Amino acid sequence: MIYMVTEKELELLACLEKSSRLSVDTLAKLLNIEVEEVKKMVARLENEKIIVDYVTHIDWTKVKEHTGLTAMIDVKVTPKHGVGFDAVAEQIYRYSEVKSVYLMSGTYDLSITLEGKTMGEVAMFVSEKLATIESVVSTTTHFILKKYKHEGVIYEKDDDDKRIVVTP
Repeated sequence: MIYMVTEKELELLACLEKSSRLSVDTLAKLLNIEVEEVKKMVARLENEKIIVDYVTHIDWTKVKEHTGLTAMIDVKVTPKHGVGFDAVAEQIYRYSEVKSVYLMSGTYDLSITLEGKTMGEVAMFVSEKLATIESVVSTTTHFILKKYKHEGVIYEKDDDDKRIVVTP
């Protein structure tokens, strides 16, 4: 469902999208409105599921104990009669390893982001869980080698990179 929002609510959403850590007091000052009004707007936007979550972005490459990897999987699907792609997408997003599922235009139908500890773990997910779903026709798996920017956040540049830049 699409909801109507006020100009102030749009401003509030833009502020929270940039930094969900902003306090209600800070938001009130930025928007030039009362604290109680900010609280009411946030409550309404949460209730309407316009504000879905408050997320922290973590650069896991800086955490020694974290050895996981991220894969992006393109999936071709035969849609089911009466439910289209939704039933297949729901079956896929219920797996805890799956971080996101998108319906796509182009050469494949669904795009899945998956996190696993090893390439073997991702391969087992694809072969034993994903490929066995009745409507799945084919998959193509891509592994993330390095994140430069994610969800609008630019990850720290590595100033120690001393390689020579090669240009054509």
